[in-house]
Amino acid sequence: MDTLNMRTAGEGEPAVLLLHGLGATGAVWEPLSGLLGRRVLVPDLPGHGTSSPLPRYSFQTVAAALARALPGTGPLVVAGHSLGGVLALELASGRYDVDVAGVLALGVKVEWSQDDLARAAAFAARPVRVFETREQAVQAYLKVSGLLGIAPADPAGLRRTEDGWRLALDPPVFGVGAPDMPALLATARCPVVLAAGETDPMSRPGQLRELDPDAVSLAGLGHNAHVEDPAAVRALLTRFGV
Repeated sequence: MDTLNMRTAGEGEPAVLLLHGLGATGAVWEPLSGLLGRRVLVPDLPGHGTSSPLPRYSFQTVAAALARALPGTGPLVVAGHSLGGVLALELASGRYDVDVAGVLALGVKVEWSQDDLARAAAFAARPVRVFETREQAVQAYLKVSGLLGIAPADPAGLRRTEDGWRLALDPPVFGVGAPDMPALLATARCPVVLAAGETDPMSRPGQLRELDPDAVSLAGLGHNAHVEDPAAVRALLTRFGV
């Protein structure tokens, strides 16, 4: 049985489910969670932090693991960053018996070249790297999560071994592939807001507007907009009554 670490806090409906991006943990949402003033559910995705790995990673298997771990049956507003944004759209499809009232998909990479896919596959196939010192592992965690210089490392993202330190991240997660964004948007059974930081190199606003003319560009922000300016992202959630 898979075990998924779920942070919960607050009260009020609809609850907000916050899904982090590849390489990070739910800790990246702490500044935003404090601004919401309602019930929040913040998991570490499978293969991240203190959550168990999966035998196989795809958007579907990860979304199914999330659905199994969700408490109750009430409506959820789901905000997801990068990989988490794709998973939010998966959950909104109706295939997982989750009542999704709205989706904020932030910083989703929508254009993938063959080189992009090849690099991701290479990362997925790499053995776990063990670092001599914790400081080296911290730097690796911050780089892979895109948090270098903007947030501290979550201790749950690191593990001590007999030989040193490693990331908690399960490398095969990199093999999830490219999302079919047009299909995900077409099957979503709720309102969806696409957004990205104005300077996000992975999810350029112009690319998002080709999918949705109303996609939001967050001025002056990069890929981890929810960490750089939680209030700006919180403002987008008011569109769903949050």
